[in-house]
Amino acid sequence: MISSKELLDRTGISRATLNNYIAMGLIPRPLVSSPGEDEESRARQLGYFPDSAVERVAEIQRLKREGYTMAEIVSRFAEASRPESAAPIKGLVATAAGPGPAGEPPRLTVEGIAHPAFMVNYNFEVIWFNGPAQSLFLGTDAALPPTSDGRNLFRLLLTQPQPERNRLALLRFHLSLAKERVSKSILMTFCHGVPADRLALLDRMYGEIEPEEARPILDTPLDLEHAGGELLTHRMYAAYFREGILLVLMPEGVESDGLLNFLARRDEVIRSLLRKRLPVLTDLAVLVADLQHSVKICSELPPEEYFELINEICSAMSPIFRKYFGTHGKHAGDGLLYYFFPQPDSNYIFNALRCAREIRSEMQKISKSWQIRKNWLNELYLNVGLTEGQEWLGTFQSATSVEFVVLGDSINQAARISDFARFGAIWATKSFMGKLSTEERLKVRFGVTRRTPEGREVFVSSSYATVSALVSLESARNDKLRDIATLPVTEVVEVTV
Repeated sequence: MISSKELLDRTGISRATLNNYIAMGLIPRPLVSSPGEDEESRARQLGYFPDSAVERVAEIQRLKREGYTMAEIVSRFAEASRPESAAPIKGLVATAAGPGPAGEPPRLTVEGIAHPAFMVNYNFEVIWFNGPAQSLFLGTDAALPPTSDGRNLFRLLLTQPQPERNRLALLRFHLSLAKERVSKSILMTFCHGVPADRLALLDRMYGEIEPEEARPILDTPLDLEHAGGELLTHRMYAAYFREGILLVLMPEGVESDGLLNFLARRDEVIRSLLRKRLPVLTDLAVLVADLQHSVKICSELPPEEYFELINEICSAMSPIFRKYFGTHGKHAGDGLLYYFFPQPDSNYIFNALRCAREIRSEMQKISKSWQIRKNWLNELYLNVGLTEGQEWLGTFQSATSVEFVVLGDSINQAARISDFARFGAIWATKSFMGKLSTEERLKVRFGVTRRTPEGREVFVSSSYATVSALVSLESARNDKLRDIATLPVTEVVEVTV
């Protein structure tokens, strides 16, 4: 038998690495006893290992040099020693999915991830996490803040109680993911109100960190401190999706094949995560676009052609909304509803404006195409209403789909403004335009057309008017506009790109 001190000296590994090897079952747990009188040690007790532990460590080191991962090394030794009494390696719990194909074990699901797992969007706001991740970031009893900026991962890492070693390790890793996507100035904006010493730490670390190259699945080692000060190596897995990044933190040596197989089922994973997305109070812009005279057009076309038209409009507009980071929302009828959320590298308000301009241009092409096809004089218009606000964002789920839903007055406002607009016009609220920067506002021509005492119409640039001043609310056809009678609005005539 050799002491732990002698084992460390002969192999050159650290005590933390030795503890990891014991936790993985690669080396048997030591026998603890008092050191002999001839041993030079001040410790009252020492751990003793079999002499073969030196050879085992040497073999592990050789396999690591040859490029094997720790998971592969653990699996290799487990197969060689079975059915001996090496400590079993606990893996991920697979539940809620039921059995896989015949002869295969149950497949892992989101609910079955037994280790800290969470998802962030590309603003690095937490949009989902499991119980272990809650304990890691907040403690067992704390809840996430309700607002999107309060859920920023860097804000949480800087402000929540955490062993300092863990705080630094987690900050380094997530900064390596964020650096390609988020500038330092925007990152500091995310953390507005964080104590100055913490902001200084973030500032310094941002300059030191090298960005991590994005890959479908990233696998990075992290040394984290556990209860009692024990240091254990973990692996952080990061899977990239269009909607954000899913991260899973596992002790090194835990079998990862189930997780990697799970992450490979990308469509299934993202559907599951979207269903579990946490409701959040967020800033947003809302765009509603309705087809003018849709009832008349529907009556003039055979049903199959009307649906063909509606599907053509949706298909043509979808890439434009994606281009400007629009998120599809649930809307009754044949209109379009999209949400625009804050982005790390662009103003979501200006994104919505540019999107509205582009869909108006695309609609003109569709209108011309159908005029030629049907030899009719109808002009097709999408009337656009834009507003902004801070609302609760959640998901509406059916058996086959997940749709984003926003609760609040913003959607109703945008829909009513769309009802007010005519002939493909884009109308926006004063509060919406107020969220543009000075530079962005100079790229937008907007205003209200007024009638002079002589009856002439004059366009007054950079001005607003209440809806009640622009249209008669005495008319029955305008009854639905009463909800926004006192709302200041303006017409967006052009957006310079």
